[in-house]
Amino acid sequence: MDMNETKNVLLAGASGVLGRHITEALTRDGYTVVGLGRGAGADVRADLMDRDGLLRAVDGLKVDTVVHAATALREAPMRHKDVFATDDLRLTGTKYLMEAARIVGARRVISESMVFGYGYRDFGDHVITEEADPYAPIGDPAVERHLEGMRVKEQLILGDPDIEGIALRFGLFYGAGGTESFVELLRKRKIPAVADQGRVLPWVDLADAGRAVALAVEGGRAGEAYNIVDDTPMGFGGYVKKVAEAFGTPKPLTVPAWLMRPVSYVHRVVNTNMRVSNAKARAGLGWAPSHPGCTETLRALAAK
Repeated sequence: MDMNETKNVLLAGASGVLGRHITEALTRDGYTVVGLGRGAGADVRADLMDRDGLLRAVDGLKVDTVVHAATALREAPMRHKDVFATDDLRLTGTKYLMEAARIVGARRVISESMVFGYGYRDFGDHVITEEADPYAPIGDPAVERHLEGMRVKEQLILGDPDIEGIALRFGLFYGAGGTESFVELLRKRKIPAVADQGRVLPWVDLADAGRAVALAVEGGRAGEAYNIVDDTPMGFGGYVKKVAEAFGTPKPLTVPAWLMRPVSYVHRVVNTNMRVSNAKARAGLGWAPSHPGCTETLRALAAK
């Protein structure tokens, strides 16, 4: 592998579920992906929280684009504390990765962001857009630690005067590599369908998310954020039922949302109600979901 070609993309988080889809999309478009991570399989072995080690690891590379898709999550977070290491990675690891981006001469940095940066709350029927709605607003102590991480990560990447920053705000993921573990929980009757009571959330197929990153390498405007969500918002309970139906698992028990209080992060997510527009990504990135919602993807995945 020649790591000094301008078609190289340095991908932090290449070993993760989203990272694998990003790698597939970039490779399909003719890019060489240089995986950055702590594991033995990484092309460049480094810890984003170790500044000196990271900068030594990338010294001598020439890379056109850096993608920051690294998290500290190994499984879906249940409690707020499960997200703390990822919060720290967004705050400190992003700062160090931006230093690394300058060292390798990166033209552009693409940030994995998420729609929950708009806030974990009930937005009613309002449709969230990038221009009209503030990202990671201050004022909710219960989730400020998470919002600060998302806020600072975007500020560091979008606000750099010497590098073209792009932020992709993803919905909740479904699809190959992400849904299978969910199915196993359903088969073991370990996950209920929370009563949505009219609440909906934005979702996106992992393959579509990877494709959005590939489009952002050359497309989109520097300093801008784009919502990457499908066209069909759906409550968490509704999604659980869709997965169970597609894969033929035992029918999940429907429970009220308050029963999720012991798992504090999940409780906050399932009580969030938000509709998010993808119009800017369609117009500015040339991206659109491959299907309106999750139904087709789940059926195709179950048929494999």
